[in-house]
Amino acid sequence: MGFVEELGFGEVIERGERAVDGLSNDLVYAGISLGVLPAQKLAQTRAGARGALLFDFCVPVSEFGPAWPKNVPVQIHAMDTDPIFVGEGDIDAAQSLAEAVKESELFLYSGNQHFFTDSSPGSYDAEATALMLERVLTFLAAR
Repeated sequence: MGFVEELGFGEVIERGERAVDGLSNDLVYAGISLGVLPAQKLAQTRAGARGALLFDFCVPVSEFGPAWPKNVPVQIHAMDTDPIFVGEGDIDAAQSLAEAVKESELFLYSGNQHFFTDSSPGSYDAEATALMLERVLTFLAAR
């Protein structure tokens, strides 16, 4: 986080936007933790988005516009006692988004790990990850 604070959150978002330059607009945008910032912004603001997958993080829709775009489905995945997702208010933004968007799903998995899908830092939860992958693949198959 020290590096990100030095770099700036705006730069993180801009790098995400630059990463899709030259790609078609009909994409599903996905981000994990801090990577949700550019993914959520692109899903909300780039015309033609096919969907969004947000993992371990969510910001209020108002960060990037007045409303979530119509016909852009979203899935949000996190653990129900993740101290970052729950403790820092992301869960409130996720619940608001899920309530406001017709094609939305908020999946809360039992546990307190941030990055529960990443096997490298020791926070990996194989059972939750398997269920999350099943849900994500179903989401993607419909797009």
